[in-house]
Amino acid sequence: MIFWGPPGVGKTTLVRLLTKASERPLYCLSAISAGVKEVRQVIASSAASLISGVVFIDEIHRFSKNQQDVLLGAVEEGVVTLLGATTENPSFELVAPLLSRTQVYVLKPLTDDSLIAIAQHAIAHDEVLSQLSIQLKETDSLLRLAGGDARRMLNIIELIANSTRQKKIVITDQLVQDRAQQRLARYDKDGSQHYDTISAFIKSMRGSDPNAAVYYLARMIDAGEDPLFIARRMVILAAEDIGNANPQALILATSCFQGVHSVGMPEGRILLGQCAVYLACSPKSNASYRAISEALEVCKQYGDLPIPLHLRNATTDLQRSLDYGKGYRYDHDFEGRFAGSEFLPDSLSGRKFYDPGDDNKWEQAIRDFLRKRWGDKYGY
Repeated sequence: MIFWGPPGVGKTTLVRLLTKASERPLYCLSAISAGVKEVRQVIASSAASLISGVVFIDEIHRFSKNQQDVLLGAVEEGVVTLLGATTENPSFELVAPLLSRTQVYVLKPLTDDSLIAIAQHAIAHDEVLSQLSIQLKETDSLLRLAGGDARRMLNIIELIANSTRQKKIVITDQLVQDRAQQRLARYDKDGSQHYDTISAFIKSMRGSDPNAAVYYLARMIDAGEDPLFIARRMVILAAEDIGNANPQALILATSCFQGVHSVGMPEGRILLGQCAVYLACSPKSNASYRAISEALEVCKQYGDLPIPLHLRNATTDLQRSLDYGKGYRYDHDFEGRFAGSEFLPDSLSGRKFYDPGDDNKWEQAIRDFLRKRWGDKYGY
């Protein structure tokens, strides 16, 4: 089984409790330092014993494909029972054959009540803390800085105990703030927190919620995310989710990217904040995004259909003799600068890819424009 959850929620503790209850030998490996050689040695030791051992691999997401493949056979044959712990999504980090042979359990951040119970237990029973007189008078700051991480909370209590240098310590919010000063955001730029936060940010803007958008933006800035990565994602959203419902959005998002690149941080946060709020408050349309996506699917389905002869570029005598460009009508020579020619390949004639929305003024104007020119041909 794999325990997947944030730091300090008891993944390793659960493994120790399970192996203690089962009375089976436990082999502990750290994916950070162990290689294929160490994995083979553990498997051999377990195979040689009378009782199948439990192999616990901490930070299993750091195991390479080769290391995971070595484990696969031993797990499948029952030579070892695999217990893994990871802070990253196993679906992305474990090879499919190994993942299919494990049960993934998701561990959530500890509740405030659980954290307080752990703190009180440590104060009463820890060999160092129990020698002091520690009272938890106020816990709001302690719990906020811990963020569901028991290890971080205990480290803060230990830091306070070591820095106060008194036998009697009353933990208050002010004392915690003075000693701990600043919470270190749990944010791995290459891991789940990175992808989850940017996903929440994008979906908040798509869902027209500027309050959630600036909150997730602040979390990324606070964690040290690359501001240009954030700006690039807003440029994409402006085209994908707003499009022609508000063409100004793409201009602003592109200007924001260029501006952040020019001024840098921390001032760049102001540009990012303005842009995020603007995009969240803009009317939405994914009509252009759907148009190019559908057109690409048609290209895959039909391949390279012949381009109509009247649209081909006639630059040589041979091309002209083959009727390249023959019959092309120059739109500016016609009333309303519109000739009504056929532009799609014959087999796609009348196929509509772009269907503008009708719930915003910009695309309604586009629909009216296209309807006047094409009538019923494309169903506008």
